[in-house]
Amino acid sequence: MVELNQETAVSTPEIDESKLIARIQAGDKSACDDCIALHTPALKRLLLRLLNNEQDAEDVLQETFLNAFRAIHNFEGRSSLSTWLYRIAYNAAMMRLRRPKAHTVSVEETLDETPGHIPRQLFDWCCLPEETYDGEEVQTQLRQAIAAMPESLQTVFVLRELEGMSTAETADTLNLTPSATKVRLHRARHWLRDTLGPILAPQ
Repeated sequence: MVELNQETAVSTPEIDESKLIARIQAGDKSACDDCIALHTPALKRLLLRLLNNEQDAEDVLQETFLNAFRAIHNFEGRSSLSTWLYRIAYNAAMMRLRRPKAHTVSVEETLDETPGHIPRQLFDWCCLPEETYDGEEVQTQLRQAIAAMPESLQTVFVLRELEGMSTAETADTLNLTPSATKVRLHRARHWLRDTLGPILAPQ
C-alpha cells in the first residue's frame, strides 16, 4: 500500500454503535456531536482527497452530516455507520464534482468490468522499498497522479488503498460488486504504474 506520508486510521474508543444510532434517532443532540467527533477525521480526509479543495471539503462534510441526521430513521444497519457515512459523503462529493464544467469526459467506456475479467499482469509498485517513494518530489508526483486519476478509478483506490477499507466495504460504499471493485483497483494500480513508471520502476 502506498504510504504517501498518510495519516493512519484514527484510533477511536470503542462505542456501542447501535446505542449511538438509537440516541441520534431519539433526537439526542449530544449523540450527534459524538458522531461528528468520531467520524469527522476520516470523512474530512476522504473529501480532501476527492475534492482537492479545503472549503469544498468542509462544505460537503457539513452536508454529509446534515443529510445523515435527516435520514437516520431510514438507516437499517445493513452496513456499518461509518460505511453509510462514507457513501453519503462520496455521493455528495461526486455531485459537487459533476457540476457543469466547460468540458467533461466520461471514462466509463474504458472500463471492462465483466465478472471474472483479469487485467494484464501489473507490476506491484505498491510494495517497493520505502526509499523509492519517500522523497518530497516523488510524494508530490504521487499525490498529483492520484488527483488526476479517472474518477471511477480514483475513488476505489482512495477508499481501498489510502483509507484502508476492505473490498466489501469499498464495494458497499460505491454500490459496486466486489468483482468490479477489484477490477477498478487493478486498473488504478495499472494507471499509476503507467503514469509514474520512471519513478517507481525498480532500480
